[in-house]
Amino acid sequence: MFFAKNLKYLRKTKKINQDEISTLLGKTRSAISSYENGKAEPTTGALLKLANFFEVSIDELLLEDLS
Repeated sequence: MFFAKNLKYLRKTKKINQDEISTLLGKTRSAISSYENGKAEPTTGALLKLANFFEVSIDELLLEDLS
């Protein structure tokens, strides 16, 4: 799975920080950090929000190396 790597890559590509993603998802910044470090997995709802925000499919977010 490429989720952690893709989240970090997409976030940096859009030049936004973890706080901005945490606000979008209603999560803490430390939760976003855990996602990016592969220590935690997002809920289905969070995946949907991220996919919509970054304009990618959930499959791309999880299964493809977007970098």
